[in-house]
Amino acid sequence: MEQRIGSSSQPLEGAGFDPAFIPGLTSPVSGRTEEDGPEKEPEVADAEEAPEAAAGPEETAGASPSEPEEDTEADTDGPVFEASDRRARMIADHRGVRMSLDDQECEFRWDEIGAVETETARFGKRYTVTVHTPDRRWYPIEIEAPARSHFKEWDAQLDAVLDAYFEEEEKEEEAAG
Repeated sequence: MEQRIGSSSQPLEGAGFDPAFIPGLTSPVSGRTEEDGPEKEPEVADAEEAPEAAAGPEETAGASPSEPEEDTEADTDGPVFEASDRRARMIADHRGVRMSLDDQECEFRWDEIGAVETETARFGKRYTVTVHTPDRRWYPIEIEAPARSHFKEWDAQLDAVLDAYFEEEEKEEEAAG
């Protein structure tokens, strides 16, 4: 039997590779800014409906920021872990674990997390935190510490957060089950 070196699959073309390949799937970018306001319609009926429609989103936008504030006020007394360097940032608090690297971000609620693992480099100042999910996926982030002495401090802070929130979720599930 002959074996070929390299891939036998062809490169993806079309919609599988570029969603913009299908006309109408992605909306065109408008040149308007938020300061410009909604577009003006020439018809009188549309002009009368536009202020009413604009008032609706403002009311809902005013109500939605108040909900997270109430949630944060209730649990701000608990422990918080925060570590960052010039590119990476990680925050663990009552809401869950949030990680960001450059312009990419991800957020995990406590019920989405199966395990949290920390690891330090033998040499250097890299502190790695890996979030494992129940569906056998893992998401690592490496943070460069200012000094190796921060590793113990960060471990203690992260352990306090995990003890306060991660274990709490398991106890609630056992009580309910």
